[in-house]
Amino acid sequence: MMAEYLLFATERYALPILAPLAQALHASGQSVSAWFADGAAGGSLPGVPNVDLTQALALRPRAVFSAANWVPPFIAGAKVQVFHGFNVQKRDSARGHFRVRGLFDLYCTQGPATTEPFRDLAARQGHFAVAQTGWPKLDPLFRDDGGASAALRAPAAGRPVILFGSTFTERLSAAPHLYEHIAADIARGERYWLLTLHPKCSEEMFARYRALAGDNAAFIEPEQVMAAQRAADVLVSDTSSIVSEFVVQYKPVVTFRNRVPQPHMIDFDDATQLPAMLDRALSPEPALVAQIQQYADSIHPYRDGYSSERVIAATEDFLAGELGPLKRKPFGAWTRGLQIRRDLGYWGPSKR
Repeated sequence: MMAEYLLFATERYALPILAPLAQALHASGQSVSAWFADGAAGGSLPGVPNVDLTQALALRPRAVFSAANWVPPFIAGAKVQVFHGFNVQKRDSARGHFRVRGLFDLYCTQGPATTEPFRDLAARQGHFAVAQTGWPKLDPLFRDDGGASAALRAPAAGRPVILFGSTFTERLSAAPHLYEHIAADIARGERYWLLTLHPKCSEEMFARYRALAGDNAAFIEPEQVMAAQRAADVLVSDTSSIVSEFVVQYKPVVTFRNRVPQPHMIDFDDATQLPAMLDRALSPEPALVAQIQQYADSIHPYRDGYSSERVIAATEDFLAGELGPLKRKPFGAWTRGLQIRRDLGYWGPSKR
């Protein structure tokens, strides 16, 4: 029997996370709609109708899949957290990836590195369940992409392909520091660059990097980032979630002043050393390859492209009671719910 499911996002970068989930729901014959609020407003997914708050309430979905830090608690259905990124330790755990706000019923984790901490929290708090599923956003990395990545790689004409992606967090961003050195490497033409920036980066920074496009480089819009990751041999970044996304493919990453540098990264703090770091990444030593594989398996062991299907299966298991009963949500969830109502201007009845 066909059921209704709702996708929820508050930022544009969440759309590639939810797109594979929408495809999997459609493939299983389910009905799916999307409510994109705040920074995601105006976004769309192929074949998925957009709804507003009033329509989302009326849908009474079976489950709400959120790629945001929050979800309106007064909408019907199980509230499922699918995450908007990996844990890249931009903040301490209590304020960052492992912050539990009391709004979600089920956390669909990406791999052992996050599953175990969330299971420990669930055992202590009791008001949510945890299932390790992998991350829907990465499904396209391991499935046929219809030639999208090959098309991005084709202009390289056999040259190594380097992807640059930077966080928007100003104190952590490599974009302003590496610009001149990336521009110089592009001018030399020995390597082909794919350039992208976090959607929250400044318009000035976007303009500077877009201007580098030409015979030796292309600028990549957010919707193309997954294909660009498949196309590239090496990633250059900073303290961005894209580092973990890229490493999952067992490919080398060069990081500039990463907040918490780790053995799987080639981290450096002198921008003039960029060419040398790229040379090392393109010919990685066995010890580095081993560290990359070990880290990738800890954060996302799935390389079959079916994490979306596992998220859906885990949600159905939860709804069937197979993940056990939950305790009542904490008081903090009630106060957070009031804040959400105020922010959205909705004081009507809950549809739970």
